[in-house]
Amino acid sequence: MSSDLEAERLRAAALESADPRLLFQAFLVVTRNGGAASLQPFVDDMARFAESEPFLVSVVTGVALSRLGSVEAVPHLEHALALFEALGLHDDPLYLECAIFVTLTLIRPHDVRPRFGAFVDRLIFDPAARARLLAMIGLADAWAGNLVRGQAEMLEARDLAGRAGRPDVRAEVTAWLIKCEALRGDLDAAAAHLAEARSLAARNGSEWVAGHIMEGSAALHFAQGDLEAWVAMLELMVADGRGVDSGLIFEYRWELATYQALHGSSGVAAGLLAGAPPVHLPGGPAMPAWRSWILAPDDVHRMREFEAVLPELTRPAERLPRARMSWLLGAHHGRRGRRAPAVRLLEAACAGYATIGAGSLLALAEADLREVTGGRPAHPPPPPASKSGEASLTGAEVRVAVAVADGLSNKEVADRLFVSVKTVEFHLGNIFRKLDVRNRTELARRRDTP
Repeated sequence: MSSDLEAERLRAAALESADPRLLFQAFLVVTRNGGAASLQPFVDDMARFAESEPFLVSVVTGVALSRLGSVEAVPHLEHALALFEALGLHDDPLYLECAIFVTLTLIRPHDVRPRFGAFVDRLIFDPAARARLLAMIGLADAWAGNLVRGQAEMLEARDLAGRAGRPDVRAEVTAWLIKCEALRGDLDAAAAHLAEARSLAARNGSEWVAGHIMEGSAALHFAQGDLEAWVAMLELMVADGRGVDSGLIFEYRWELATYQALHGSSGVAAGLLAGAPPVHLPGGPAMPAWRSWILAPDDVHRMREFEAVLPELTRPAERLPRARMSWLLGAHHGRRGRRAPAVRLLEAACAGYATIGAGSLLALAEADLREVTGGRPAHPPPPPASKSGEASLTGAEVRVAVAVADGLSNKEVADRLFVSVKTVEFHLGNIFRKLDVRNRTELARRRDTP
């Protein structure tokens, strides 16, 4: 059944039976496939349940407004999260998915794992629900600057969605993977997932997924060093208004304006800089200084002012834009023969990319650094070492550890988590090694503090 037909069937059944949960499930299907306009009828439908389901009403209203780019979305989304906590809805899979969805919509990816990760790892869900939750956790990790963990979670979610027979969920998470893998430097995997996501999106007729594919394709072109194709994609995304929901719309415009300004098209660049990016968006505190530099790219004073605000980008989701801004400034200093600031900024960019696991961008920034240093290799610091104990376990390993500590056999664990016995055995070996336990009995003793 196509996603559109599934949503229509669920919506009709929900309205006939006055079931707000069923109506919300239809809403979720549409969010993975339709555009902003397709969400508006659900706002009116859900309003009739304002007294019995205020949480779901706030979620639907806030998400629909957010997709339209309306600032009025924020109070509804904030109210939804407050209700989630006040009503103690953590143990309900549907409400948990809502809360994660809302947190991502508020552009707070760094809050997702600390607030909801333990519930996703320990609760039992059907395969489709677990796939959706893992996909959002992985997206949040990658968005918050942990590309390595995010990629692993999204790959797991993609495979689980396939086994659950949910091509719409698989299409969405595969589209998210393209950008993550491109940034990581897994270019062959990114290209393969680009082709797969296009095929899945066409099968489902998904406007939402098509937009994410566009953004992933742009990242892949950039990671491959194809600047001409990347600029073409930026022009397409800016014209199409991509990035409204993620707050990246201004970053796309500023990137395109930077390219135009540095290539002599100052008038075109200025025309792209309309509007004032909200400070709360990732990179927002530095956007005015970036704009000022774009308007006069050879003004050293403006470059210093731009560099001076970069330390204000301290949120996890700002690691990537901070490294990019350092790279832009450093490369331009290098082109103008100002070696000291070029090295300082390019080293900062390399360190930033190494920290978040953005291997492809690290290689490109390092190439610019070698140009400045006369070919001598740069030495960015390695990513921070993982911590011992539970913090070093992946989400999949935590789920296996909890199930084994519950006394389940490997086959029973595999059945619970919808994976193969071989996968359970693989994770269990890693768990024993990381937690320094020798057998299942010792693992069970540590079930409260694995």
